[in-house]
Amino acid sequence: MAQDTARQATATPARALLPLILPALVVGVGASLLLLGVSAAAEALQHVLWRNLPDALGIGRYSVLWTIVMLTATGVAVGLVIWKVPGHAGPDPATTGLDAPVLPPAVLPGLLLATALMLAGGPSLGPENPIIAVNVGLAFWLGRRLLPRLPGGLWVALAEAATIGALFGTPVAAALLISEALAGRRLKGALWDNVFAPLVAAAAGAVTTTLVAHPTFDLHLPPIGHPGWGDLLAALVIASAAALLGMCAVRAFPYVHGAFARLRHPMLMLPVGGLVLGLLGALGGHLTLFKGLDEVGEIAADPDGWSAGEFATMTVVKLAALLVAASCGFRGGRIFPSVFVGTAFGLCAHALVPGVPPALGVAAGVLGMLLAITRQGWVSLFTAAVLVASPAIIALLCIASLPAWLLVTGRPQMQLRADGTPVR
Repeated sequence: MAQDTARQATATPARALLPLILPALVVGVGASLLLLGVSAAAEALQHVLWRNLPDALGIGRYSVLWTIVMLTATGVAVGLVIWKVPGHAGPDPATTGLDAPVLPPAVLPGLLLATALMLAGGPSLGPENPIIAVNVGLAFWLGRRLLPRLPGGLWVALAEAATIGALFGTPVAAALLISEALAGRRLKGALWDNVFAPLVAAAAGAVTTTLVAHPTFDLHLPPIGHPGWGDLLAALVIASAAALLGMCAVRAFPYVHGAFARLRHPMLMLPVGGLVLGLLGALGGHLTLFKGLDEVGEIAADPDGWSAGEFATMTVVKLAALLVAASCGFRGGRIFPSVFVGTAFGLCAHALVPGVPPALGVAAGVLGMLLAITRQGWVSLFTAAVLVASPAIIALLCIASLPAWLLVTGRPQMQLRADGTPVR
């Protein structure tokens, strides 16, 4: 009798999980295709706005005039969408993170349009937050109608995991995020029973993205050899310094957001924000525009091609652009531009101290910056590690994350509550 009961107890979770595989696969593939579709549309529009149009007008593609005009015009276009479309393209992005709220279906088209315009126009934000929100809304709305017996929270978890897997091209990032999210909760059953279906969705999203778009985060920097004491010291200093720099932006976030909020109307907030971003782009150059992922590859391809001062300028300008774009109402996420800031910061450290390997500087800079901006420890470590693809660096990053984490933990995050106060 006891043996029969034990067999039933061990078999029950499997019988409960098996019906979730197909919905998870469908959500994973759908989330990836939506991300790829929005990205492709934004890239096509970006090509028109930043190449075809200035060429036809005889204006330099990234000239000061064109940069200011395009960023301001992007603010006008996104402001019109937020002002006029149903649902106003979702809530204030300063109040949202990767754990997206379930938005009504009528809000989602406007949010997608605002996101595509933002990605094409040049503001320093990534697609992650709005795409997660759209996928969550679609999965919840369709799932509750097609399979009403499944809990609504399951569709949210599947969509979030699927989009993270699609964004990073691997389910590992989603697994780390889910583990962090579940760390403070009382779970029913084993951890892997709780993460099984989201991991299936994340894997489906990652595989779809990989097969269709062939993404890579590896910057192809020269790998470091056997790390020494100097490498450990460099990792500790760079990660901590990057975290402090990131916390400066976090501290300024509610004040900058409050300044734009006093303008009250999206047709004032976003055009003014676009103008400020245009001026910053004119100062920092075209590499400080857009979400930053392609631009990271460009600066990492030639670590010695810029001076320490030029890398420092890119770092400060991009961080300021991220702060303004996230404050004035553009719909977008903060992870990808933070990666650019951390990369430029790490390459600045290499330019100042040539003995610091570029791979080490980049990984430590990205680690510290992401810890400050996202407060996601595992994702920060993972992102920093995959950028350099050097196994020897993982131990250094784990150690460097400890003092950097002490600098950021318990302090305000780069996210606000509805009343404008920082989230801790």
